[in-house]
Amino acid sequence: MSPIIKVEDLTYEYVSRNEETGEETVSRAIDGVSFQIQKGEFVSVVGMNGSGKSTLARCLNGLLLPASGDVFVAGYNTRDDDTIWDLRSSIAMVFQNPDNQIVSSLVEDDVAFGPENLGVPPEEIRERVDEALNAVGMYDQRRKGAHQLSGGQKQRVAIAGAVAMRPDCIVFDEPTAMLDPQGRVKVMEIIRELNRRSITIVLITHFMEEAALSDRIIVMKDGRKLGDSKPYELFSDEALLKEAGLEKPAAIEMRDRLVSRGFQIDPKMTGEKELVEWIVSARRAGAVAESRLSHEEKTSPEGFSRKNSGRSAEHNVVSDELGNDGESSSSATSVEDEIVAEDVRYVYAPGLPDETVALEDMSFRIPEGSFVGIIGHTGSGKSTLLQHMNGLLKPTSGNIWIRGTCITDGSAVMTDIRKRVGLVFQYPEYQLFEETVAKDVAFGPENLGLTGDELEESVRKAIELVGLDYEKVRNKSPFELSGGQKRRVAIAGVLAMEPEVLILDEPTAGLDPQAHREILEMVDSIHRKRGNTMLFVSHNMADIQQLADQVMVIDKGRLKAMGTPEDIFSHGRELKEIGLGVPPATDIMMELRDRDCAVDDRCFTFDEAEREIVRYLEG
Repeated sequence: MSPIIKVEDLTYEYVSRNEETGEETVSRAIDGVSFQIQKGEFVSVVGMNGSGKSTLARCLNGLLLPASGDVFVAGYNTRDDDTIWDLRSSIAMVFQNPDNQIVSSLVEDDVAFGPENLGVPPEEIRERVDEALNAVGMYDQRRKGAHQLSGGQKQRVAIAGAVAMRPDCIVFDEPTAMLDPQGRVKVMEIIRELNRRSITIVLITHFMEEAALSDRIIVMKDGRKLGDSKPYELFSDEALLKEAGLEKPAAIEMRDRLVSRGFQIDPKMTGEKELVEWIVSARRAGAVAESRLSHEEKTSPEGFSRKNSGRSAEHNVVSDELGNDGESSSSATSVEDEIVAEDVRYVYAPGLPDETVALEDMSFRIPEGSFVGIIGHTGSGKSTLLQHMNGLLKPTSGNIWIRGTCITDGSAVMTDIRKRVGLVFQYPEYQLFEETVAKDVAFGPENLGLTGDELEESVRKAIELVGLDYEKVRNKSPFELSGGQKRRVAIAGVLAMEPEVLILDEPTAGLDPQAHREILEMVDSIHRKRGNTMLFVSHNMADIQQLADQVMVIDKGRLKAMGTPEDIFSHGRELKEIGLGVPPATDIMMELRDRDCAVDDRCFTFDEAEREIVRYLEG
């Protein structure tokens, strides 16, 4: 059987021209890559940022043409202009950010766009649109405006647009990078269902749990193919994982820990459900005595506890919806409180047909020097709240204080507030614009009045604080750097203004595992060295558990709960009900509890989970 995709010695080069000198710089993004994909296969492509994954995806459907070598899809060569539309009828593409792909104002019009451009008859377009929207669970929203949808819903619409073209193959370029945990699960369920319908899937991802679901994984590094194997083979190759900057999925990490303890587990086991099933079966087969937790130990605590990592209980807020009687903040402020919000409400497009309440009754206190993780489903109001912290948005009602200064009553000097509160947006590298790294980092402090040696020293300190070598990067263009380095430079630009409060909106989104780890280490180092009050938004629960001393849970614009990570993540089922998740180790333990295993599911790290599973298995 001939392959649906055949890549032969593919090379692709980006050429940039210096407008002043006219000199051209050639950067080889794909270097001699060859592989084949059979019809109906599910293949993942993984690798570090800048490894060539997205360039490869664009070569597959002819958006980019090879510098040398060939790409064949369904027998058509991407170089052949005469058959390019036949080729694109066979292969569709879904990009990372659905906002870059949605072109029509109404959902059903957007899904119809592809078939219309392929010349499909109108009556068949209607049939395809309905079928595609039903496939992704968006049929009931077909007459909604795209701007009214959450990020996860937009991504499903983008997938429906690809499905409506009825391609033989769909290429997904990091489709879950911007989604909350439950949104990622739903998108992956859709992708797997499409594959079960014999649609060939090529998935580019930084989430190893997603890659583990595929038939094969292609590993890229520096534009070359580093590996091509089944998931269990890749995740058993420690040397290859290290060279590629990858990490193991949670289930495989736990499997390998148990193997190191002497348990015999099939090395082909890669999924969480398989691991849980093995633990259940092994316990039943090997039990010599029944050992169970007491009722008190087995039962999750009612509501959130009041222990708070040294913080007083008054800083814990839990909504009545969780059956707790926690009290919200009062209007009195303290010098120990960095940020206080009281009854904040914000409405987008007030009085218009698409009026949306983004924040409602938002009250809380954030103590000076604390590290607060903020979690919530896509569209819950997290980014809207952040933009209130430094006055980019003003509440429809309610007030916010920064160090005792009310920033919402019109009396505060907002330039002073924005110097004190630094906000780093999601994908901060999009904020880079200067010719050199040093100029970009200097932009903020220079506008605050710093000059000469004082300005240079501020820039140097900020660049070194984010873990970069000042002398090596100062004169480089920020656009020559890797994805992780760009993000560091963007964060340095905010740090150079020496804010008292640093707000980071999903700083690890879209990064490969190695860059992800490096950014986390950098953020932790900044907090320890400078003692800033930190607000850290993330969809990665392991990051929050690792870094934060307080966690805010936001649901539909309201503060659902606030407490220590242990408080919050001990209520994993409630979190999942509102579209969130728990740390990976906790997820495994919750699955075991759901199978009536006598384990304590309040384990938040792999070390804790490993000890508890071994205790259970040994009876």
